[in-house]
Amino acid sequence: MTQGLAGVPLSLEPLTKKDYTSDQEVRWCPGCGDYAVLATFQSMMATLGIKRENTVIISGIGCSSRFPYYVDTYGMHSIHGRAPSIATGVAISRPDLNVWVVTGDGDALSIGGNHLMHTLRRNVNVTIMLFNNRIYGLTKGQYSPTSELGKVTKSTPYGSLDTPFNPVSLALGAEATFVARTIDSDRKHLAEVLTAAAEHRGASLVEIYQNCPIFNDDAFATLKGPDGVLISLRHGEPIVFGGGEYCVIRDAQGEIRVAPTADVDPSHIVVHDETRTDPSQAFALSRLTEPGVLRQAPIGIFRRVERPTYDDLVRDQIAAVKADDTEAALKSVIAGSATWEAHERPA
Repeated sequence: MTQGLAGVPLSLEPLTKKDYTSDQEVRWCPGCGDYAVLATFQSMMATLGIKRENTVIISGIGCSSRFPYYVDTYGMHSIHGRAPSIATGVAISRPDLNVWVVTGDGDALSIGGNHLMHTLRRNVNVTIMLFNNRIYGLTKGQYSPTSELGKVTKSTPYGSLDTPFNPVSLALGAEATFVARTIDSDRKHLAEVLTAAAEHRGASLVEIYQNCPIFNDDAFATLKGPDGVLISLRHGEPIVFGGGEYCVIRDAQGEIRVAPTADVDPSHIVVHDETRTDPSQAFALSRLTEPGVLRQAPIGIFRRVERPTYDDLVRDQIAAVKADDTEAALKSVIAGSATWEAHERPA
């Protein structure tokens, strides 16, 4: 049993993708990237072998948040932006559950920004899938917190004036212990990253680049085009990409940047270490993401470190202070140290 799933019972019978498929009609637009994520998730869960009744999926509001309906587990389609908080309560009260959060760029980073940030810093043992399509899809095409500067939408007819969030940078700044990015069109990479996130004990955030074919089609097409570059991060390996033509180096000023491989000394190429306690290098790698039109972005696991989880600490604290005489303890809590009987009050 892996550490992140310790205490979560396995199924005695082999599971298949079909076991994790509900009888509900999937209602996403044709061509939506959510289909690929759903199919990958259902297959991955069967591979992990976790009992369906010990899996819970909590979602917020948005297209992606219909996810719990389509997976044959327990789940809750909850309140806008509050899924991380509800999942925190579930994780604290039931250590035998495998808890997932499904959210989008608007749900997680605008309405729910505060809730996401504190779930990450507390290191609650939940896995968060953040579907990033850089638009509000459910409400038919308004700019979101990850839309690029100048984005023309129904709510920004002359172009967005907002500097977009980089979700990976945000998660690293919140001291998240597992931070990764993947893309809906690469199911192998998607399954690999989601599996690693589930196996991590603590708050795991996985940003998923997800295409919305109706309101923001081809938002990530430039990454896969002739001028686009996906920078693959592999623990323990030099960061080289583009068929070996490019690499990531730390220059004389200490900055992380991209350079032609032929122009640099191989010893200057950065070797990726996702286990570094100091998040500064992971943060610098996250900043290689183009802030506007995406022509360059790292994918893979940026950070994976160990730290005590909030839910484990809460349970330990409760066990440590739990009184033998619960009735007397309750009376003591209600009375407190600053109360008195009326006849005892000084004149």
